[in-house]
Amino acid sequence: MMRFPPALAIPFDLVPVPIAERTANMLLQRLVRRHPGLFERLGEHKSKRYAFRPIDLPFVFVVAPADEEVTVLRGDAEDGADASVEGPFFMLLALMEGRLDGDALFFSRDLAISGDMEAMLALRNALDDCDIDLPTDLSTLAGPFAPVVARTAARIRGKVLFEEPRSWS
Repeated sequence: MMRFPPALAIPFDLVPVPIAERTANMLLQRLVRRHPGLFERLGEHKSKRYAFRPIDLPFVFVVAPADEEVTVLRGDAEDGADASVEGPFFMLLALMEGRLDGDALFFSRDLAISGDMEAMLALRNALDDCDIDLPTDLSTLAGPFAPVVARTAARIRGKVLFEEPRSWS
């Protein structure tokens, strides 16, 4: 699986947190509208906070399902989450879509999980039941360009998830 290219991650250091947070909340609201039962499936864990720590981007995304809200922090900030998952950004997105086996990634140490494991397991099960397709779900934000954006994003997803990185030698 490809990691987020470091040269492309550098500009994210310059993105103000409020802009990243507003964007993340807009995307979360779109997902919740497309999958209205997502957070209800968490049951007793709906009131907990889940941190997503991409190791190749300078942000932490803390999702509060009860408030349907994302708080964005700089990567080294204390997140105050009940449960956290850390891994490459594209891996975290693939887990959101249920395209990768989270258990296998956890046991192979490609993914680190800390905090309330029961809550994280409930989140994984909720995500698995939703059939999230990020290119399709989020491309509608592009208005009349949605079909083009969805196809392009799906093609990028295929390359990121299923192509081995090329060797430089």
